[in-house]
Amino acid sequence: MLQSNTMVADIDRRKLKSKYLYIHCGIHFTLLLIITGFKREFLLPALLLSLAHLLIDIATKIYLTKRVSSIINLIIDQGLHLISIALFIYYFHPYTIDFNIIFSPKNQILILSLICLTFVTSIIIKKVVEFFNYNISSSGLKDAGKYIGMLERLFVFFFVISNFWEGIGFLLAAKSIFRFGDLKDKNDIKLTEYILIGTLLSFGLAIVIAKIHLKLLSLL
Repeated sequence: MLQSNTMVADIDRRKLKSKYLYIHCGIHFTLLLIITGFKREFLLPALLLSLAHLLIDIATKIYLTKRVSSIINLIIDQGLHLISIALFIYYFHPYTIDFNIIFSPKNQILILSLICLTFVTSIIIKKVVEFFNYNISSSGLKDAGKYIGMLERLFVFFFVISNFWEGIGFLLAAKSIFRFGDLKDKNDIKLTEYILIGTLLSFGLAIVIAKIHLKLLSLL
């Protein structure tokens, strides 16, 4: 939150020579001192945590930025930060991680539902629409339709399990508005039917998975 776009751009351009790289870590160190009340017992650990933050930023923002994709880099960056913070907390307040809770049947059902909503349903929908042998030309982003479908099914899923069915109507209306221009300009009845089939399949499968999810939870 306290790292501006100017700081990020300067670090990306000047690498280790950027003063903002060290200012950013200095801000973290100052915040740690404020949060811990400037107590002497926290001084050295706070300094070590800030130095760890600096090393992680050097590794991810300078050395890995051109070697891995941005999303992978972000996951590595945030994962290392979380681990360092967890170790900092553990030093003062030892804790245990209960994997029985993390991998409880309830969470396993949720993970299975999310996998079905994203990857499994994408394959099903793709195979169904391929049956109609309609080639749609698109100048948009690569695989954008696939990820839009995943996001809309996730929204529908959480609307259903939250008993907020009105949200599905809102989502369907919003998608119709965005698609209206394409359908109107191209004046293609086959394209309209193609989109309708894909949309109804996507929404329908999401609702079915959500209802199965709720049913399984009720049986626990």
